[in-house]
Amino acid sequence: MQQPTPKPIARPRPRDRTARAARRVPPRTAALAGLTALALAVTASASTGRLMAETPSAAGSTAQARPTALGPCMISGDLGVQMPEGIPTGPGYARSTGTVRALNLMIDFSDAPGEGSALDRLGEFFPQTTDWFRTSSYGRVDYRAEAPVQDWLRMPKPFKKYGIERGAPFDPGYRELVDDIVAAADADVDFSEYDLVNILVTPNAGPSALDTVLSVTFAGNHEAPVADGVPVSNASFVYSRQDDGSGSYDQTGYRVLPHENGHVFGLPDLYTQDGGGAVGHWDIMSEDWGAGNDLLAWHKWKLGWLDDTQVHCAASPGTTEHLLSPLAGNGGTKLAFIPLTKKTGYAVEVRTQAGNDEAVCRPGVLIYRVDADVDTGRGPITVSDATRDSGGCTRSPNVHAELSDAPYTPGETFRDRDAGVRVTVAGADLEGNYRVHITRGER
Repeated sequence: MQQPTPKPIARPRPRDRTARAARRVPPRTAALAGLTALALAVTASASTGRLMAETPSAAGSTAQARPTALGPCMISGDLGVQMPEGIPTGPGYARSTGTVRALNLMIDFSDAPGEGSALDRLGEFFPQTTDWFRTSSYGRVDYRAEAPVQDWLRMPKPFKKYGIERGAPFDPGYRELVDDIVAAADADVDFSEYDLVNILVTPNAGPSALDTVLSVTFAGNHEAPVADGVPVSNASFVYSRQDDGSGSYDQTGYRVLPHENGHVFGLPDLYTQDGGGAVGHWDIMSEDWGAGNDLLAWHKWKLGWLDDTQVHCAASPGTTEHLLSPLAGNGGTKLAFIPLTKKTGYAVEVRTQAGNDEAVCRPGVLIYRVDADVDTGRGPITVSDATRDSGGCTRSPNVHAELSDAPYTPGETFRDRDAGVRVTVAGADLEGNYRVHITRGER
């Protein structure tokens, strides 16, 4: 029996621009795939149908057969969890390693004609997005942005007629829109050649991002319209310019697209109904406004950007020592994971101001809890704050200030007494590597 589709989850409305920038949270919507044939999944906007179980996916470029020592750390949630944090990623999402071909289509409407040229719109996101993925993946993603149609594609209906708004479901408005996009582009585009689709909408369609963020991703959408024999199943839509008025849009506005493409690769939203207070600026799936930031090491392992040899699984009782290298650099151990149950655990990594992480103001050891049984947008990851109620150390706009100084530094200790877990930062060397002691079974 088919289960009823859950209602969309409303994002919090953006707060006053005059308030502290770190507290500003855009009401992004995301519509992501379900995990079973019986349950239609909805996150912040809409149901997109089932994952395509028959479709190969390299989102699980982390192979199914893993070293036995890592087995306890490959946590997973129950079926029906929306975009779970478990490893490996389920089928149906776009490949996340190797060559990724991204089709970019720029669209406009009779009631919202394109502003400037379509190639100008494309230039707001590239090559910045390509560079972001190359840096974050250590070169393991060759993100190829292609735009075979270099003019605006005019849709046959006015924008208002599609009924696109925050929380809009895939049916009927988005289905009609995708059908019309395919019809307009099909003469010039072979959709079967691409891994994902980016629909870059003219920014004057819909409200300003300061009022509501319409940008949305439909990932693993089994019921998507078919073009050239393949479903348009992994598609990100970007609407108004993500400009907070700080004058940094030219440098930061593109980052909405890596966030949306993160969903295409199977990553959940890390913000919650209360905003970015669970993870802060430590992952672009939490905050993608303002200064640059990277992905968590857990996500990099999930996407296949870290080798299994770069992950330590601290599953045994007693104390173990781990030498962790900064996440932004190549090589070295990047992640120590402490499984608590088959669904939960603590991740330990080192973050510094390097690579995509420009806003790090307190380098050190970041510790966070991962729960693979929590839906996207409900808080599947929670960062532990080493300096609670400090107010943070950042002055960067649109960075959650309180968690900006969350990392632990030499001599500091994290404890979860209920779980019997202790993590002590024993020291750091001149190359930025941190020596960490993990103790299990402590009460």
